[in-house]
Amino acid sequence: MQLEQLVRSLTHRRVTKVERGCGIDAGQAHLGVVSIAPAGVARAVVRIPFKGGEADMKPRGKSKNPEDKSSADGGPQATDDKPSTPEALGSAVFPVVGMGASAGGLAAFEAFFLAMSQNADPGMAFVLVQHLAPDHESILAGLIQRCTPMKVSEVEDGMRVQVNCAYIIPPNRDMAFMNGALHLLEPVVSRGHRLPIDFLFNSLAQDQHERAIGIILSGTGSDGTQGVREIKKNGGMVMVQHPASSEFDGMPRSALATGLVDFELPAAEMPAQLIAYVNQAFRKAPRSVSEQPPHSENALKRVFVMLRAHTGHDFSQYKLSTLARRVERRMAVHRVKALDD
Repeated sequence: MQLEQLVRSLTHRRVTKVERGCGIDAGQAHLGVVSIAPAGVARAVVRIPFKGGEADMKPRGKSKNPEDKSSADGGPQATDDKPSTPEALGSAVFPVVGMGASAGGLAAFEAFFLAMSQNADPGMAFVLVQHLAPDHESILAGLIQRCTPMKVSEVEDGMRVQVNCAYIIPPNRDMAFMNGALHLLEPVVSRGHRLPIDFLFNSLAQDQHERAIGIILSGTGSDGTQGVREIKKNGGMVMVQHPASSEFDGMPRSALATGLVDFELPAAEMPAQLIAYVNQAFRKAPRSVSEQPPHSENALKRVFVMLRAHTGHDFSQYKLSTLARRVERRMAVHRVKALDD
């Protein structure tokens, strides 16, 4: 019991004690639930579902069994036959937009979805997190449903995310995105210390990568700021409500202070820019940078020269497909149609 209390105090995570045959579902494995083996147990093998299958998590150290293909640190080695596409991993193959708000958020959500309602097929899903008291019934689902023809649902654990739908976090839950589904967990830290927007954004970034989009709306504090960093690190896009248009500007200003925000707009102006970005980056399938005509190669080299001049890093030897994806995302953000532009 003392160990459980110590780990809980250090990690602020949910801590459970392992029993024989105890199952750890995919949500727990991904979302930071800590499991402790009971006293006297020298070895435990834990089978955890993960993207593409299951993995045996074994003690560290090299195996003496030549047929054991685990890596030296106990993890499974990568093999060529593991699925790597979003479809194979169960992830959404369309952009998923995480939206976070606190005080003043209802008006911002309403303005956003009223403007979005003009497009019947946005080609993305929306996942909404609003700060609520644990015993406060949310009215957000009903409010959003009156503003949009999209289906709006309050999330149930394990709910699969579908395109052109909106999903609302229920009260007194943390929510994360994994393998195309939303998972709910009981909060492990007290109200006032929770960061449910960061919690969602972090998981969304790690699962969806460049298909992850984060939107920060009106609110106090700094929730969402760390999630903004994670989304950008994984190649996603971020929008923030203009502080002057926010009823409370703490969260927008905190996110803007990262220097990573792609668009700073009033809530009602976000949908048009969001749809334009998604159409260029994901729906119209522009030619890859590697497939551009020969004169575009010179333009790409000029990009490398400018990057080296500004950052000191030479990107010309990097893998072209990786650079192409990043360049194409930046082109979509800035509405650039051709590399020569």
